Amino acid sequence: MKNRIRVLRAERRWSQAELGDRVGVSRQAINAVETSKHDPSLSLAFKIAEAFDAKIEDVFDPHGEPD
Repeated sequence: MKNRIRVLRAERRWSQAELGDRVGVSRQAINAVETSKHDPSLSLAFKIAEAFDAKIEDVFDPHGEPD
């Protein structure tokens, strides 16, 4: 699943660890989702979108192929 996490993090100057702290997961979990090695649970996807104050579909594209 394609996502915009890296771009959204960069806009806010957040590290993976900082985003992880904000949503309650490890930096490694954020890295796995961001690099499309792991699809997030629905709950985590909503938490990530909420952290960015965005709609879930603005962060994740379930039809997009990862880069």
